[in-house]
Amino acid sequence: MAETKTRPTSESVNAFLDRVASGDQRKDCAALVRMMKGAAKAPAKMWGSNIVGFGTYQMEYANGRTGDWPIVAFSPRKPHITLYISNFPERHALADKLGKHKLSGACLHIKRLSDVDARVLARIVSGSVKSVKEKHAG
Repeated sequence: MAETKTRPTSESVNAFLDRVASGDQRKDCAALVRMMKGAAKAPAKMWGSNIVGFGTYQMEYANGRTGDWPIVAFSPRKPHITLYISNFPERHALADKLGKHKLSGACLHIKRLSDVDARVLARIVSGSVKSVKEKHAG
């Protein structure tokens, strides 16, 4: 069975963000680090080459394979920032109140934080964290 390719690394989160994000996106990433760190109660850690994750849980893929994955995470990309969030009952209702975004599977894409309601985004992040921790408490 193939190993999960995206695993925690020793790269500095700050060095990564300084390298890939600039200006407003860097400020948005700093705000996401604070938000996700607070919600997950875990420090930021690099996962693979471009994901900033918080905490760890054992995820099970549809094919039955398992692997470690961050409880909540984000990745700054050129066109947008991708947030990796779990599905939880209020997710779609909250997303409807979020502002300009795209939701696809476990990914929430936003261009910039100023496009969304920060309070609603914080509720989405904390709801996602709570859902993962409840499902994988052990």
